[in-house]
Amino acid sequence: MSEMPIGARVAYWAAHFIGTPYDRAPLGEYVTRKTIVADERVDCMYLVFRCVELALGNSAKEAEEIALDKRFHTRGTVRDGIVLNYGDRFQYGEDMIDSGKWGREVTSGLGQLRNVSDERRKTTVKYAPAPAIAGGMSMLKEGDIIFFVKRPEKRIYGEVIGHMGIIKIEGGRIFLIHTAGTKKSGGKVRKVDLRQYLRKMPYLGAKVTRFE
Repeated sequence: MSEMPIGARVAYWAAHFIGTPYDRAPLGEYVTRKTIVADERVDCMYLVFRCVELALGNSAKEAEEIALDKRFHTRGTVRDGIVLNYGDRFQYGEDMIDSGKWGREVTSGLGQLRNVSDERRKTTVKYAPAPAIAGGMSMLKEGDIIFFVKRPEKRIYGEVIGHMGIIKIEGGRIFLIHTAGTKKSGGKVRKVDLRQYLRKMPYLGAKVTRFE
């Protein structure tokens, strides 16, 4: 698998998780259990974390080392198999994007962007509205990470990004692999047609990052 482009590897691991149950723990089981690997149940952020880590690593151990770098603003610390500083983890998708640890942002390639307020960080965020994504889907590549922008009136903790998933391309069709569900009702990882998802989704639009 090491000969595959990084994006293809990310998409490969995303497909591996299809059908995995939704992680309903409020903070995520990986945080609650203070562990790196918690693959039995996943939420949307853990799915992105884990697929990228597995894609970049050449072994299970290497993937865990990559996680200690990428999941944290600084770096994760482990002692006797327990993560000691999950308080320093990325909790907001917008912070993941801006860190540069989760790929290069390529949102501008989708066309004309719009701004939305980011009251938590006292700034604004540029995003591609849903019609721009639908019209610019040809620029998306296998393994791209797509971060969906929440409507301001729907925010709970000041979060700009409300959901995230991974692009998978098959036979020229563009799919989204994401953890579909909620903490309250559960769900599972699904592969859905991106164009259809864009028509029905409750989000303003999205931002996109890419590993190259």
